Amino acid sequence: MRRANIHRKTSETEISVAVCLDGTGKSNISTGVGFFDHMLDQIARHALLDLDIAARGDLHIDDHHTVEDVGIALGQAVKAALGDRKGIARYASVYLPMDEALARVALDLSGRPFLVFEAAFPTPKIGTFDTELVREFFQAFATNSGTTLHIDALRGANSHHIAEACFKGFARALRAAAMLDPRQPDAIPSTKGVL
Repeated sequence: MRRANIHRKTSETEISVAVCLDGTGKSNISTGVGFFDHMLDQIARHALLDLDIAARGDLHIDDHHTVEDVGIALGQAVKAALGDRKGIARYASVYLPMDEALARVALDLSGRPFLVFEAAFPTPKIGTFDTELVREFFQAFATNSGTTLHIDALRGANSHHIAEACFKGFARALRAAAMLDPRQPDAIPSTKGVL
């Protein structure tokens, strides 16, 4: 089983993440940010990760540090769980509809971090959650996991639906890219021989 545990403590947050890439979608998530917990649960469910996340942050200021630092810790955990990335599919892309919203997500577990994020949210908040934090989470994840990640919200009128399409699309693409390829179980999926 490809597993990892990360503990991150700063003056702003304290976060513990446990991830199993070969899980069943079980999650135990508590960040203090309700909408974000819902999105992290979607990642576990649709990527078939077993995911435990406990975060305490300076929510009296705002949600920014907590969301970004969870992205950092989750990215580090996924990177550790992937190990040398031997046998993985590496690439994946998915179109994910959520009612009127449609997201396209493509990713490469290349070891080279890069984010392209194109999403326009009609409202600045989803409940009390700042929509600009969706990008911050994915930036932190991509940088710390070594993932090239492209997310495009192609359409949508409801901010909740747009965000959820992005998170679910990310989850499905991550699931497919991290999956072990039975045709090359002992090969690094690169002509370089290393990722």
